[in-house]
Amino acid sequence: MSGAIIALVVVAVIIVLLGLWLAGTYNGLVRLRNQVENAWAQIDVQLKRRHDLIPNLVETARGYMKHERQTLEEITKARNLAQKASGPGEASEAEQQLSSALGQFFLVVENYPDLKANQNFLALQEELTSTENKIGFARQFYNDQTMQYNIRIQSFPANLVAGMLGFHRRDLFELESEAERQVPRVSFE
Repeated sequence: MSGAIIALVVVAVIIVLLGLWLAGTYNGLVRLRNQVENAWAQIDVQLKRRHDLIPNLVETARGYMKHERQTLEEITKARNLAQKASGPGEASEAEQQLSSALGQFFLVVENYPDLKANQNFLALQEELTSTENKIGFARQFYNDQTMQYNIRIQSFPANLVAGMLGFHRRDLFELESEAERQVPRVSFE
């Protein structure tokens, strides 16, 4: 009888240890998923701030840039698409288009010295630059959290629990365009 009791105790200890491991793994995955969602919420706040600044910037420039209607319309169109984007994948693509439209806008602004000297425009431009920096920091934090989460759900043995309980891979939030990835060419001619 003592052999049967020992066997039951061993089985009970194995079941308890397996249950503790399962609970610990599940709780760790939930913590990582929530960190990813929180990091995305921080990006979302900064993107909303960026989207709110753009109409003021465009309206300020509109009075000076009467012949640049297409440039201003492109920014508005890109902003509207970015506001409708949901999730990191869709937002990445929409924000790349918006960044491109803003880049074109600031190139055109160079042709308008009065606009470049306008205090309201300068303040909006500075606030937009500050927001872009905050987006960059939030994006880095989100991508770090997402990478940790993705590694955890893809690593053995946690991947067994993740697959059974509906934890899925998350997309990174990437804004770099091909032009930004190329090494700049410096010329002193």
